Amino acid sequence: MWRYEALLPIDRPSGVARAAGGTPLVRTERLDDDAGCRVFVKDEGEHPTGTYKDRGSAVAVPHALALGNDAVGTVSYGNMAMSTAAHAASLGRECAVLVPDDISAVRLELIAQYEPTIVRVTGEYAALYDDALALSAESPIAMLVSDAPSRISGYKTALFEICEAFAPDVPDAIALPTSSGGFASGLWRGIRDLDAAGLLETTPRLYLVQTAASDPITRAFESGADDPTALDPSETTDTIAHSIGNPDPPSGGRALAAVRDTGGAVVSVDDDELRAAQRKFAVDGGFCVEPSSAAALAGVSRLSERGDIDADESVVLVPTGTGFKELGTGDATVATERTDRAALSELIDTLLDTR
Repeated sequence: MWRYEALLPIDRPSGVARAAGGTPLVRTERLDDDAGCRVFVKDEGEHPTGTYKDRGSAVAVPHALALGNDAVGTVSYGNMAMSTAAHAASLGRECAVLVPDDISAVRLELIAQYEPTIVRVTGEYAALYDDALALSAESPIAMLVSDAPSRISGYKTALFEICEAFAPDVPDAIALPTSSGGFASGLWRGIRDLDAAGLLETTPRLYLVQTAASDPITRAFESGADDPTALDPSETTDTIAHSIGNPDPPSGGRALAAVRDTGGAVVSVDDDELRAAQRKFAVDGGFCVEPSSAAALAGVSRLSERGDIDADESVVLVPTGTGFKELGTGDATVATERTDRAALSELIDTLLDTR
């Protein structure tokens, strides 16, 4: 991502930030039928901590330290906490992360490997965003929340990479899962930067996908509102897509503006659609993505079915995080075959014939 250093608020830092960006864009024909269009996959799971959050942390962490902060921190269920802690560790600085009390043991272990100070907080998780901002004002720690301006600057480099790979053409659309709206804001900023520089003849449509279990941005889009209304706990349900189950997205207004400015849309998908899309990503595409990331494919499938996306259009799916970090949290039952060595060849031939 540092090939775009001149468009970022800091000079190229040291540490793991140097490994951020540069993720592959893969033409994935076997997903075309699943999505109903020509599919390209921008695999953001190939970052140092397995998530697009590294683009934001690569800029935000050294930027905060350069401003004189003694330490950094964040609020996160997992991915942003892990990314922020990793980037702070690589620069030899302290990091504090606020996590919900009901965080899974798997995610807690993944965050803890970077040895940040972890604070499990009871009560309403969504309220921690404001608490984090208050901590930044009162203490020598920079709480790098989801829509910190420096994070947004880092996120826009994904858009630059996509457009550079397509040049001189432009993809018809880009689809991504959405929680706080920070990543969508970053991609929109990237579009506006390239457009202002006269480098875009057309603008890719942005499609955002939420989990139906908690989808305030979708509801606002469908009602024509400029900003989403925070959902009451009674309006949300449990979901396998924990990373995007945000009932009160701080950048929801910007996400809506990005979608409308580019002629896109916001849709919601349920857990059954997410499971099916996650399987298709693996079986048809060879990608291991987390449930939240599967939303990109599930959403585009729905958009194609209702006619928003044409079969001959080029659409970039952005799985925002690897699924390898989620292994061990789902159904461990796997269909297998058993035989002795003498009958191995015969069994393999039979299995291949049936497939």
